[in-house]
Amino acid sequence: MELRCVDCSKPHPLALLYRCDACGGILEAIGDDGTPRVSLGETVTPLLRAARIEASLPGFSGEIWLKDETRNPSGSFKDRLVASALGRALSLGVRRVVCASSGNAGAATAAYAARAGVPAVIVVPAHTPLGKVTQIAAHGAILLLVEGHYSRSYDLALALAEQHGFANLTTTFINPYAVAGLTAVGTELVEQLGGAPSHVLVPTGSGPLVKGIWQGVTDAGATTRLIAVQAEGCAPIVQAFDQGREQVHAWGTPQTIASGISDPLIGYERDGTYTLKLVRQSGGRAIAVSDDALRAAMQLLARSEGIYAEPTGASPIAALPRLWAEGHLPADARVVCMVTGHGFKDGKVYQDLPVHTHRVDDPTDTAAVARICEAALGMS
Repeated sequence: MELRCVDCSKPHPLALLYRCDACGGILEAIGDDGTPRVSLGETVTPLLRAARIEASLPGFSGEIWLKDETRNPSGSFKDRLVASALGRALSLGVRRVVCASSGNAGAATAAYAARAGVPAVIVVPAHTPLGKVTQIAAHGAILLLVEGHYSRSYDLALALAEQHGFANLTTTFINPYAVAGLTAVGTELVEQLGGAPSHVLVPTGSGPLVKGIWQGVTDAGATTRLIAVQAEGCAPIVQAFDQGREQVHAWGTPQTIASGISDPLIGYERDGTYTLKLVRQSGGRAIAVSDDALRAAMQLLARSEGIYAEPTGASPIAALPRLWAEGHLPADARVVCMVTGHGFKDGKVYQDLPVHTHRVDDPTDTAAVARICEAALGMS
């Protein structure tokens, strides 16, 4: 394994380095030297055919598949990054870690650090959903709540790493060993489908999952079109794509229920620029979805396919109708939607959605109860 800058190609030693010392570019890990990962039993996640979602797209004759990353030990795809990055940190002798997170990476870092027996500091925005904060705290990590957007948490974690000897497990592009842990997603897709999908829809903040899928599919000798999905309230990569720019500019204050992709990229815009480059190289695109579309997609996933996903995890489903309506998906497309985070991460959004709840005053009156059920099911 070696580290190499994606911009100037300068090689670097295997160490805890976060940027190229020549140009400040993103570092990527090339190859695999067999460093053991810290494990909680993560394995290949299910790939499920979504027939009812296919049927919701009039005229669509292809395939929709759901890569269910909610089955990872802490409930999100972030486990893959943290397992890899923490294993590398321990091999280099570092015994304390820090992670800036919008929630999922922090939960993964807290869980895997507990497994490894090392202290963890998790830095999150103060408005992080309660489900994610509760999960982080349960594992005994030191939890730092920072007012404002995610990029402020990112800056604090970087300072703790560079000035106080913490291994930085933040899951943007800052830790090349973490990003390398996502290559398996792309190779899994090719193996599970018996070939590459035509399109992969990826919830996207800074974009390491886009890179991991691209790398894994490429390593398998195949190609796919990458669709980076962002929230309308925080869409710096989509904005650059729509405007035909090569450089991504930082976003302002995010406004979205999709906390997992609520990343304005302030101070590390190069991450977004690299992701944009990969999307364009693949022949794909970037698309933003509204909060209303996210809520509808969450309901569709839960009620039609049995998958309980947080808003970020449902974002690819939210993007499908528009992609189809605007002609960005061929009728026979073979599409994979990355469902990246479990619904327990942000139960508040579900609690605010309408549900089929009825009060039963007399549970012995089964005829009355049956009438309630039949009416609710449209059988009366």
